[in-house]
Amino acid sequence: MKKLIILITLFSLTQLNAQRIKDLGFINGESSEQIIGYGLVVGLSGTGDSQRSSFTVQSITSMLKRFGITVPQNNLRTRNVAAVMVTATLDTYLKPGTKFDVNVASLGDARSLEGGTLLMSPLSGISGDVYGFAQGPISVGGFDVRTRTGSRNAKNHALAGRVPQGGNLQKALSTSEISTSEITIYLKEPDLTTASNVMDAVNTTFGDETAKAVDASEIRVTVPGERQDNIIGFLSELEGLNVEPDFVAKVVLNERTGTVVSGSHVRIQPVTISHGGLNIVIDSYPIIATPSPFTSGVDTKVVYDQTAYASQDSSGTIAIDGASNIQEVAAALNSLKVAPRDIIAIFQALKEAGALVAELVII
Repeated sequence: MKKLIILITLFSLTQLNAQRIKDLGFINGESSEQIIGYGLVVGLSGTGDSQRSSFTVQSITSMLKRFGITVPQNNLRTRNVAAVMVTATLDTYLKPGTKFDVNVASLGDARSLEGGTLLMSPLSGISGDVYGFAQGPISVGGFDVRTRTGSRNAKNHALAGRVPQGGNLQKALSTSEISTSEITIYLKEPDLTTASNVMDAVNTTFGDETAKAVDASEIRVTVPGERQDNIIGFLSELEGLNVEPDFVAKVVLNERTGTVVSGSHVRIQPVTISHGGLNIVIDSYPIIATPSPFTSGVDTKVVYDQTAYASQDSSGTIAIDGASNIQEVAAALNSLKVAPRDIIAIFQALKEAGALVAELVII
């Protein structure tokens, strides 16, 4: 059965597209750090690791030795215990004593982590330093129940979960202080136009020559002398500045789900496509875009309006009025119940012909 195309369009209006600098980038290259650890989950109802997971047996033996208990590995039954990996992503400015959520995922052949409790597990960064510990009951968004007769009732994924507020930071991730004379803004999505817009916004607010764009991702900001005594207040005001970002025109296609995602900058040049029994014609004609009265900074421009026609032997003809962009072409194909595989082939052909003015990404 053919899947219908699902369309998501990211509209970008000048008045609505402005974003805060704090959403576009981060200051001084410090945003977050990932930490990881190994641990044991206990209290499972016979859904833990089997004897085949030798590392689980070894971990239990080592843990019991720390409590002064010696048990031969051959005598251990581990079905109530599961070995897991523990991960978390932390802001670099968090201080010792801060609690945070951690993710837990099974490492062995356990069937479910439902009802389990994570024992104290050290968490370290890429340097190997231990920054904190995690412990607590696991919240699992699913279940997996099996009987001895082979019946099974499962929902969602029961081998991964979270420990809400189960992590405790023991050591600060960053010990560096914020410079009071110069800071650097790094964009999350490098773009020359966005970097220039950030520079202009900062200079307009704090004075000329305050900011300088070094490249597509880096903007250096000199802190005004009168603001150096309150650097936090300056950074708060800086992060709150609204900037209009610019992005590369891109179309993302997912053949498995039949999803097409496109930005507002994506355009299709006039073209005619024939694919099997399907025919698509895209025409273009100029129109004059006149700004509203008393609108400053906006000039009269010539833009091109387009009309797309899609037809299939068995489905008649469909015409789409207005600017012919990705959403309208995809909607026409969707109404004709074109298979996702055919839609991707059509978009690939558009790109090869030079009619699709965007980067094409297939996932």
